[in-house]
Amino acid sequence: MKVAFLGTGLMGLPMAQRLLAANVELIAYNRTPEKLAPLQAAGAEIATKPRQAIRSADCIVLMLSNAAAIYHVLLTDTSWHTLSGRSVIQMGTLTPPESQEIRDAVVAAGGEYIEAPVLGSIPEAETGKLIVMVGGEQEQYQRHLKLLQIFGTDPVYIGPVGSASSLTLALNQLIASLTTSFALSLAFVQMQGIDVDLFMRILRDSKLYAPTFDQNLKRMLDGNYTKANLPTKQLIKEIDLFITEAKSLGLNLSSIEGVRQILQSAMSMSYPEDDYSSVFPAIREWGEASGE
Repeated sequence: MKVAFLGTGLMGLPMAQRLLAANVELIAYNRTPEKLAPLQAAGAEIATKPRQAIRSADCIVLMLSNAAAIYHVLLTDTSWHTLSGRSVIQMGTLTPPESQEIRDAVVAAGGEYIEAPVLGSIPEAETGKLIVMVGGEQEQYQRHLKLLQIFGTDPVYIGPVGSASSLTLALNQLIASLTTSFALSLAFVQMQGIDVDLFMRILRDSKLYAPTFDQNLKRMLDGNYTKANLPTKQLIKEIDLFITEAKSLGLNLSSIEGVRQILQSAMSMSYPEDDYSSVFPAIREWGEASGE
């Protein structure tokens, strides 16, 4: 089987490299051609047009930034007509309606579609330890399982198309909310003169602890948010998708809307490409300024 990988950004590049390491025949396309250089050096075929990659492959893996990018790359007139008889595996973050609409377009072209969004960041993508959540038919899940296991050892079947997208949005909401809550407590403890090591020791021994706290602690204490595992601008995009979908359900969104404001402040204070743990200075420096 030959795989076309469309979208080789921060997450897409290490995922595509995993395919090459597993001796999967690969053709890759990215709208920014410079990002394809590491794959070309590792033996991947490079496509200059999306339709070239699609036409050459049996299976198309999408790791594109949003639904608009998928329409632009996969569902233009020239690309759409090449989908017949091919499998499309969509691995980015979308709302359930977006994923279902793209499925309908792929099926109308004579192809098949499953969603397989992932939980994890660059280190997990590099080591093949992403949590892969699959939406589609059970038979499709079984047929594509071996390929999906290259990205994560135990892909989980969730349900029909849309269900995996929903679960991913719920988990991304937790990423933002947990990190912002931890940053607030850490800033509070520091400004009260309490030893951070003591705070962390008690936290780690409690049922409140989540491993993501330690993953972000060093960045927050060092103030180093470069070489992002998850850029702030990407997390805001995913939170916006969650808010859009949750609003249609009539949920109270006060908490996540507050988190989004803090993320936006972090992005305004630093670079959008910085790690999302930069919510810490957005919280702490606001507190210092308001206390003057």
